[in-house]
Amino acid sequence: MEYVRSVANGRILAAVFRRWRIGVLKSRMGVPLLVASSSLPCTDAVERVVQAMGDAGAQLLEHLHLVNKHLEFWKAREQGTDSDKVRFMILERGPWAFFQGVSRLVRACFWEVSPAQGLFSAAASRISERVRVLTDFRTQLATLIGQVHMKVDKMGAKVSSGHVKPKVAISECMVAVIKAMAVLEGDYELPQAGDHLPAKIKSDYDSQGNSFPGKLVLKFDNIPDTLGRRMEWTNSELQEAIQILFNNLWKLDNFLTTLMWQYRRPRKLVRKWMQYSGSALGLGVASGWLVSHSRLSGSNDLDRWFQEGVEASSSFLKEHIQQPLLSIRDELFNTFRKRHRDVEELGDVKLTAASFHRMLKDYVAQKKGAEVADHASEQELMENLMERYEEEVTHPVKNLLSGELVRAVLIQVQKLKLDIETAMLELNQILRANEINFAVLAALPALLFSIAVGWLLRRPFIKGKGAEGRGRQAQLKRRMLMADAEKAVMICQISIEEGEEDDAVAHFGTLIYCLDRLYKAVKKPAKATGEWSSLQKDIVDLAKPRLSTYYKLSIAARMERVYDCLVPMPQL
Repeated sequence: MEYVRSVANGRILAAVFRRWRIGVLKSRMGVPLLVASSSLPCTDAVERVVQAMGDAGAQLLEHLHLVNKHLEFWKAREQGTDSDKVRFMILERGPWAFFQGVSRLVRACFWEVSPAQGLFSAAASRISERVRVLTDFRTQLATLIGQVHMKVDKMGAKVSSGHVKPKVAISECMVAVIKAMAVLEGDYELPQAGDHLPAKIKSDYDSQGNSFPGKLVLKFDNIPDTLGRRMEWTNSELQEAIQILFNNLWKLDNFLTTLMWQYRRPRKLVRKWMQYSGSALGLGVASGWLVSHSRLSGSNDLDRWFQEGVEASSSFLKEHIQQPLLSIRDELFNTFRKRHRDVEELGDVKLTAASFHRMLKDYVAQKKGAEVADHASEQELMENLMERYEEEVTHPVKNLLSGELVRAVLIQVQKLKLDIETAMLELNQILRANEINFAVLAALPALLFSIAVGWLLRRPFIKGKGAEGRGRQAQLKRRMLMADAEKAVMICQISIEEGEEDDAVAHFGTLIYCLDRLYKAVKKPAKATGEWSSLQKDIVDLAKPRLSTYYKLSIAARMERVYDCLVPMPQL
């Protein structure tokens, strides 16, 4: 009775897990699972199998993305220098690892010739171990993903051709996919299992009086022999096979939860624990200092500083924001009001110029004749005046009493007045034209301060969207995803030509993963530009197992050339 109850509870939990997982995956749906033909009979059994396979494929892709994310981190650490690896081992794995690394380094200084050599080897061994395990597991997951997509495609081809009954094709597909999951089965060693495991997993083993084992065993449920030998399944048998599939996926999810606690990358809080600890220490010191100057300690320093800060801020706002903005406003409104003043000043200059011209013309007319004065330009009139003035200056006292020297001097004074008024008018126009510029320059510090504060406040709350965002960086990431997909197509073809069928299936699974990431990355920007319907068809064509490599590469080249979300942005 207890056994039956435990089995029932396990099935209920599996069903709950499946429904929750399906809901999460549908919200992040990527490349759809391909069925060979649109003329596939829409039977209930076929729809249930395709739906189950689609959910399973989406979940496996999420697992592959998780493994690949951690693998890329460890690969980057593996390519670093020895000093980078040692710094990671000591400074980026938490306080306890820091204490162990420093103590080991101190002991090595007394007992070893090369103190850092032990840390170098420990760091290289730790990182290479994670790279190896995650690489193998990623290859196996990619193989399973490729098997799922290829088996479903073959099932659709058989059903569409009419040579095989739908139920026979369904049973063959389900059996093949469940058997393909055996590629993930095996013993996974955890040489440092007890260091970073969650408390719940440790307590489960401690409660049983056992220490956590040095390895994890992954074993899936198999199709019963009586069910595997049958060619056509009933609805209940089909439901049982689907239940086995999702029970295996549940086991895989639990296995990955345990495995990733050992081989995952450290959290950001762990990697930057020294910065956060320093910030917390500084915050504590600052808090203590503030308390010592507050009313809690009988001091009024904080009140006084606060009042001074308010006054300084008020003065800053008044000098650099309020007054410049009011100046700009007044200048904009007074521009039209001051037009009559400009007209009056211009009129005064014109009167002075007309008076000067009449005086100069009358003077030349008396000396040279009216005909010469009427046809001469102002420059010629001034030349005649200066010639006469030079003659008069030779006998200044005599000509001052009887000549035209005084008149010539007064005409030059009128000329000087005209030049001064013209210069003043131009200077007033220049100053008025730059009053807005001066006000903007006065407000510039406040503007720069506001932009800096806004940028600092925006960064913690705005999370980058990666390849789904806008700009050159997002465009570059999408092109890199496209390049990865194109590379997977070529490697898959090379494996086929060399007769390496297992590697070809793994590379095809990698291609599906790359296309899934590309599908999710370009969906939003392509919808914004109206290219999504065409781009979606091209991505789906690249995911077809039986489409030749030549056509896939042609489609990839056209995608990189045609679609705006993939075409490189021009350099500005």
